[in-house]
Amino acid sequence: MKKSPHVEELRVVWLADPDPVVGSAGWALTADRVAKKPDGIDPAGLLDVIEADMRDAPERLQWAMNQCLAHIGIYHAELRERAVAIGERLGVLRDYPTPPNCTSPFAPTWIAEIVRRREATA
Repeated sequence: MKKSPHVEELRVVWLADPDPVVGSAGWALTADRVAKKPDGIDPAGLLDVIEADMRDAPERLQWAMNQCLAHIGIYHAELRERAVAIGERLGVLRDYPTPPNCTSPFAPTWIAEIVRRREATA
């Protein structure tokens, strides 16, 4: 889907869809854009929506929004502190059971680990 010529149009439409399954697809595509093609994306605006809606979102939608939150923190250093603070405040996936040697999906932990790895290889 990510290579479709219609991906951006679908991303925008799906992001606003009230169905959590469809909305999660929009958030997943948005997380990909945040990481790979950030031109034209408003990460600060996305953080506003995540902060307002993620805690009470259905689980599937919450996961996709959390991924977007983490990607903003990882790939947008100027927003990292805010992304971590939002993750800490909301606490989404804080207690998710994570196997040893795996990175937690809890956004503050995820952000810190991936940034650490990227800096170690830079």
